Amino acid sequence: MLRNRDFSLLLSSQLISAIGDQAQFMALPLVVLALTGSATQAGFVLGLGTISFLAFGLVAGALVDRWDRKTTMIWCETGRTVLTSGVAVAALLDRLTMPQLYATAVLAGILGTLFQVANTAALPNVVDAQQLSKALGYQQSAGSAVSIFGAPLAGALYAVGRVVPFAVNAVSFAVSAASLRLMRARFQVERQEIRPRARLTAEIREGVGWLWREPVVRFLTLVSAADKVRYGAGYLLIITLAQDLGSSPLWIGVIFSGAAVGAMAGAMVSNRAARQFPLGRIAVVMLWLEAVMFPLYALAPNPLLLAMVAAGESLVAPVYAVAMTAHQLSITPDALRGRVTSTVSTLTTGALSIGTLAGGALIGTLGAKPMVWLCGAWLLALALLTTANRAVRQAPRAGTVSQTETAAGAVQKMDLTS
Repeated sequence: MLRNRDFSLLLSSQLISAIGDQAQFMALPLVVLALTGSATQAGFVLGLGTISFLAFGLVAGALVDRWDRKTTMIWCETGRTVLTSGVAVAALLDRLTMPQLYATAVLAGILGTLFQVANTAALPNVVDAQQLSKALGYQQSAGSAVSIFGAPLAGALYAVGRVVPFAVNAVSFAVSAASLRLMRARFQVERQEIRPRARLTAEIREGVGWLWREPVVRFLTLVSAADKVRYGAGYLLIITLAQDLGSSPLWIGVIFSGAAVGAMAGAMVSNRAARQFPLGRIAVVMLWLEAVMFPLYALAPNPLLLAMVAAGESLVAPVYAVAMTAHQLSITPDALRGRVTSTVSTLTTGALSIGTLAGGALIGTLGAKPMVWLCGAWLLALALLTTANRAVRQAPRAGTVSQTETAAGAVQKMDLTS
């Protein structure tokens, strides 16, 4: 896999960019607090990225399927370089203002959305079909590594100076753009437009409609969104449980580092699992393991065991994520990959936001431990529904499709060009 020059360039650029993002993500609320003293303002600036994705995600998918994906990604990285450099220069000159931070957060969120959708849609054209799950596993591992080591690095960079994290992130975007320019692979299948181009809304509906007609992908996307509701509540829930046990900020960091280590271990075995076991079995097993393990948070008597539970619970999610994404990308026609990817991401990101907002209110009303049991019951219901779904139980391994699905895909491909 790493002998694939184009994938190596893509992975290294993503890793460098993710390190810069981690540094900026930590520095941004600290800078806002220094400017305004308002935690509300800091949270609002961080939330603008998610809002941008929710508002622009479906449009981004349609644009990614219209435009050249490689060129789009390069321009996105160039734009984010300019935006982040502007923040660094303004902070250095002591002229940084909240309107500039708001504008940067929104515009960078839009460019990041385009980049993320284009990157996922392009991956099957960068690696062979047999390597797709392995490539996704490498990307998951890289992301988990950044989660483990990125926070201490971000703190060290901010300690040097509040300008430094933004300058590092600007450089990371520039390096990412340069790496993309060095890649030789085409990021999409060359196709000739015979029919007049439809309206953007019609193209969005086409992508959503394709997803809705695929029973396995549709059901598992809805289950993933429902699971993200629990995941969104889980972050604050774990912090609250740790504080109730008298954990210091250092121990809270250790708990989340444990989760990142578990996720990295899961990502490292995800390719083997995705190639060996059917997608349906992976989905069912993951949900049952989560339903069994999540209540252990309420039973953990100390921060160390909380970290061990976090590591174990985080182990299974990357395996499912790789298998599900590989299956979705392998059966989606190239001309629709941007729109289908953005539809899935919009649903799951929206559910994550709902979970984050609702989680805080429910923890305040019910308490931390009752909230753990409520989330466990939620996961149990999802596990039962998934186990009862015959189409999911019969889903093949990632990257393989039945003869019926192959024929249907061929007909859809003909429809797209006729």
